[in-house]
Amino acid sequence: MTEDPRARAQAQYVNGQAAFERGSYREAVERFEEAVQLAKATTPLGGEIQTWLVNAYSAVGRQQDAIALCQILTRHPDLDTRKQGKNLLYILQAPQLQRPTNWMTQIPDLDELSADGARSLGTSASSVAAKSAPRSRPKTEEPALDPSQINRSDNGFLWAALVGVALVLGGLLYLS
Repeated sequence: MTEDPRARAQAQYVNGQAAFERGSYREAVERFEEAVQLAKATTPLGGEIQTWLVNAYSAVGRQQDAIALCQILTRHPDLDTRKQGKNLLYILQAPQLQRPTNWMTQIPDLDELSADGARSLGTSASSVAAKSAPRSRPKTEEPALDPSQINRSDNGFLWAALVGVALVLGGLLYLS
């Protein structure tokens, strides 16, 4: 008994999402590409898979592939997929702003981890953590409020509100 291609595409799509969310972007690209081959690209499912594939391409540094796929998605038969394709294309083609390196955090590619959890690059996780420890900022205390500046005069509204509440409660007791 052969499995339905749509069901296999859905399974590969779910596996690709799981790989993407755990940071295995290369595996996610493979899963999404398989899912697109199994599903019809012009269906809403095919469009959704291709949208995730654009993000996976971008995550592994394949910007030109991501842009080319977005351009295809802008002509997709499904309206939601077209909108997402246009939005992603706008984002991918936006000019890159220059940011100081100390504003960014380097996220390691999780595919580089070996089976025992040690980094294959030879650096220990503790040395990486020690380098990127955030600096503590001194807390600024608000100046103390001068007691002579506090308004201590009677507030007429407070007394009017209390009288109003008392009248309402008295009326309710009278009526019950």
